[in-house]
Amino acid sequence: MLPEVVGIGEVLIDFVATEPVSYIEVPAFQKCFGGAPMNTIVGVARLGSSSGAITVVGEDPFGQFLVQELKKNNVDTSQVKVKKGTLTTLAFVANEPETGERSFIFYRKPWVNGTSDSALSIDDIDTEYIKGAEILHVSGFALSQNPSRKAIIFAVKQAKKEGVKVSFDPTLRLDVWRSERTIRKFYNLMLRLSDIATFSREESSFLFGTANPKKAAEKCLRLGVKTVGIKLGVNGAFVMTKERQIINIPAFKVKAVDTTGAGDGWNAGFLVGILKKWDLETCVIVANAVGALVVTKRGAITALPFKNELNDFLSQQNIELRI
Repeated sequence: MLPEVVGIGEVLIDFVATEPVSYIEVPAFQKCFGGAPMNTIVGVARLGSSSGAITVVGEDPFGQFLVQELKKNNVDTSQVKVKKGTLTTLAFVANEPETGERSFIFYRKPWVNGTSDSALSIDDIDTEYIKGAEILHVSGFALSQNPSRKAIIFAVKQAKKEGVKVSFDPTLRLDVWRSERTIRKFYNLMLRLSDIATFSREESSFLFGTANPKKAAEKCLRLGVKTVGIKLGVNGAFVMTKERQIINIPAFKVKAVDTTGAGDGWNAGFLVGILKKWDLETCVIVANAVGALVVTKRGAITALPFKNELNDFLSQQNIELRI
């Protein structure tokens, strides 16, 4: 049986600082699973829906680790390509002591050639696999370099042709792109092809020129997106649909240890809600809860909840909702 949600884009190793200090002062880094679209589909699988990965890893121990982690989390890996002569992409992550907000140093193009996150090609795309999904979840990070950019756009167009919903998260990292003009060109193309688009507040401000979530969402909807989500960190989330339904729900209060992957966890909860045809408010409550749990441990998927853990958390918040 083909997976309900397919993630396409980068999978990589996050080396996360073991202490909330600067890169210069940090004594050690912890190896963690990473890559925005793959974090999301791991979250989808842990919440009980089926998911699969279209991605590339290097023929090295890091690639083996990533495939192992996907399998351990019941993500279908039949479309994961292991490519000779390719190194698995690495990222180093350090956090601000007070907020848990993180910064990244990437070992990939344009600084390092031959890394896996940009190695996906059109020949790697099985259109029948995409056709069998309900949602194709896409990361904007892997659009920054070819051949992955061409492969992802090809996959998205195939999904649209087959009536598969396209979910887009820009995963904006300015330094991995050639120019802001190039970013805007390809993000606008993706938004015109997407049914669902989710942003951080910073991403929506960059793309739409406003820090006001409602105004940003309205601009996004005019591009043809049907549902827009803007993740507001400690202020929760704002969601708006093409029918102008608006949901604005505050965040759950938790102690933030590491914010890496919080937005990806939010996406997982939201997409599972869409799969299950929950009302929009329930989708956002669940997404906020998943995002909140992610920040309580170091690493993007370490604290991604399983169904029972999410249900326990919701009960502790006096929310009568069972996944």
